[in-house]
Amino acid sequence: MSVFVLCSAAGSPGVTTTALGLAMTWPRPVLLVEADPTGGSALLAGHFRGQVQPTASLVDLALELHPSGLDDAIPAVAMNLPGSKVSIVAGTRAHGQARALTSLWEPLATSLRRMDALGQDVIVDAGRLGLAGSPEPLLAAADACLLILRTDLVALAAARSWCSTLAGQFEARGDARALSLVAVGEGRPYSAREIAKVLERPVTTSLAWDEKAAAVFSRGEPRPRRFETSGFVRSLQRAGESLRASVARAKDDLTGQAASAGALTRSRA
Repeated sequence: MSVFVLCSAAGSPGVTTTALGLAMTWPRPVLLVEADPTGGSALLAGHFRGQVQPTASLVDLALELHPSGLDDAIPAVAMNLPGSKVSIVAGTRAHGQARALTSLWEPLATSLRRMDALGQDVIVDAGRLGLAGSPEPLLAAADACLLILRTDLVALAAARSWCSTLAGQFEARGDARALSLVAVGEGRPYSAREIAKVLERPVTTSLAWDEKAAAVFSRGEPRPRRFETSGFVRSLQRAGESLRASVARAKDDLTGQAASAGALTRSRA
């Protein structure tokens, strides 16, 4: 089980829509954490159309900080999404609350990584990079960091610097493959190959441009006909499969490297 953290370099490329869409099409239990520091929950105001009020949020987790960690507090704060395998930890209601979460990110990252023992994946909506209160420890702890971007020149210009920074951070920890580029609307106007050339990193997966289907997740709109077989939903399913496979390969490689190192140490002894 793994931790996937979604973020963006600028603008509104659809991080929250992608996070919820991936969670809703995930084949096994998944926890969706709304860690965007801008506040004003996009999930509650968008997908739930302001009709759902969670009894707890990330702020409550911050109040529950304890030396033993947050393992027991997270399930208590999470809200189950009816008819799905998704549970949600709602974010802050105002951007000013992000400052109260500064001390939360490190212990939260530790607890989220331990959730694999419960058979549960984690998807984190980290919002836009570089904002005050940004959950950087969650990015650092991710098995996969997904940089979501549109495919126009403005988006690529904004993503170029952050892509280089994130790649350097993951390379420094020996996990260069942890950074994934997710292109929203490939071919509008640039292709995955052109994006890879500009950002000097391959596009891991792409999401189809389908405003009506996306609005089901972003604004709680009624599902259009053939929604489940729409290009957007199919692209979310393919993206999830690709990301899970990529993380699994990386973990297998790390396990193999550790086993080889252990065998070499024993032979020298």
